[in-house]
Amino acid sequence: MAISKDKTIGLASDHAGYALKCAVKEYLEQLGYAYHDYGCLSPERCDYPDFAHALARGIENGECGYGIGICGSGEGISMALNKHQQIRAALCWAPELAKMSRLHNDANVLVMPGRYIDESTARAIMDEFFRTDFEGGRHVERIRKIPVS
Repeated sequence: MAISKDKTIGLASDHAGYALKCAVKEYLEQLGYAYHDYGCLSPERCDYPDFAHALARGIENGECGYGIGICGSGEGISMALNKHQQIRAALCWAPELAKMSRLHNDANVLVMPGRYIDESTARAIMDEFFRTDFEGGRHVERIRKIPVS
């Protein structure tokens, strides 16, 4: 796999993504990845930005190499994650999107919509995200243009 198993995966969700995040944790364990769960820690109603920002800070300070964020639609947590300059969070609901987000965008956070995909689809998306390397080349300059000073 392109994403080394020596890299800790950070996790974040809100209440709508909690059940899928629990399944993701089990799959990460099966694959042999260490993870750090930044919350939420129960299915009780909560606010996704609190956990998105914690995950983003974990990546920025080196606690985690990559991340997975999950909320109901995936949109909200993506927006919060992408407020951080070192984060390139990609909302993926199909394996092909995960592949392209790594290949062309060097995404470092995979975001999935907890209310719209099942566990099997999530595993296929994760597999593609983890095994795909950044292509580099012409995409490097595009990525350099993303941060705003």
